[in-house]
Amino acid sequence: MTEIRPARPEEAALVHRLLLELADYEKLTDEFRLDVAGLERALFSAPARAFCDLALDAGEPIGFALWHYTFPTFAGRLGIWLEDLYVRPQARGRGAGKALLAGLARRCAEEDLSRIEWSVLDWNAPSIAFYDSLGAETKSGWTTRRLTGEALATLAAD
Repeated sequence: MTEIRPARPEEAALVHRLLLELADYEKLTDEFRLDVAGLERALFSAPARAFCDLALDAGEPIGFALWHYTFPTFAGRLGIWLEDLYVRPQARGRGAGKALLAGLARRCAEEDLSRIEWSVLDWNAPSIAFYDSLGAETKSGWTTRRLTGEALATLAAD
C-alpha cells in the first residue's frame, strides 16, 4: 500500500535526489541548477512557495509530486500547478503516481480548488498514456513560452 504524505524539512536532500533522478529520466540534467538549500527555502520557509508530497512503499521513498498554487482567473478559484510528478522506475505500475494525483485531487475538493494542470514532454508516451487513463485532457491551442537567462535580465532592466 502506498503512503502519501508531505515531505518534511529533514527530507530536502532526499527530494533533491529524486528531482535529479527525474532530470536524468527527462534528459535534462544539463538544465538542473537546484541545490538543496534552494529547495529547502522553496518548500520549508514561511510562507512556503512550493509543496512536495512523497509516495512511500513500506517506508521507502518511491516518488513525489512537487506543486504550487495558481490562480486561473477565468475559473475564479485557485488551482494547482503540478510542476513535477515522478515515480522511480522499479516502482512504476503499482499505483504510486495515481495515489499522488489522487491526493492532489482530494486537496482540490477540500479547498474548493478549480483544477490541477501540468505539462508533459511530448515524447513521454508512458506518462501520456497514464494521464489519458485518468481522464486528463490535452489542451490544444496553447504553446508554453519561457523567459530565462539574458532575455529575462534584459526585460527586468527595462
